[in-house]
Amino acid sequence: MRVVKTADERRNEILDAAEKLFIQKGFDATSTNDILEEVGIARGTLYYHFESKEAILDALIERYNKKVLDKAKEIARDKSLSIIERLMGAVMALNIKQKSEREIIEEIHKPQNALMHQKVQRLILTEVTPILAGIIEDGIREGLFNTPYPYETIEMLIAYTNTVFDDEIVKMTEDEKKRRIAAFIFNLERLLAAPKGTFISIMKAFEDSEKNE
Repeated sequence: MRVVKTADERRNEILDAAEKLFIQKGFDATSTNDILEEVGIARGTLYYHFESKEAILDALIERYNKKVLDKAKEIARDKSLSIIERLMGAVMALNIKQKSEREIIEEIHKPQNALMHQKVQRLILTEVTPILAGIIEDGIREGLFNTPYPYETIEMLIAYTNTVFDDEIVKMTEDEKKRRIAAFIFNLERLLAAPKGTFISIMKAFEDSEKNE
């Protein structure tokens, strides 16, 4: 008996198969024929959902982005947490932890995927900024921060971190990275007029993240 699947089910089935193959063989070495055989569908069905292999990778990245953004938003809205806990939780939720996701994200850093890389960077700037800015605004109301530009401050900080801490753009030794993180925290506290030591947990989070990689 033939199993009829909804468009969403079939689309996710294709994405799951492509993800598996991209990790096993690499994006460049995986062909659309490989994906067709893995899913067991006709070429017309594949192209009904995705016009190219690049479109599949694009959709995988969007799926990852939605997952981490939804988690960040959930933490940002949790008023049972302190302002700093919400801020740190939202930031850490944006980190790609699973190996499968890291493998896919690494593909967009390749020179041939420059346009896709720009798209992800733009999405981070436009989608993450309001999440974190909302927490900063709550911190201002509580008297923890003091700035007339919460959105713009976060926007500048995200633009900086997305550039300086991108290994494909700035090559750093471990000591140089630690110095930049310390400088980032130093300036973050001053931009938000926060008490000294407010963001010391950021340094620990970065260090823990490095150890777990």
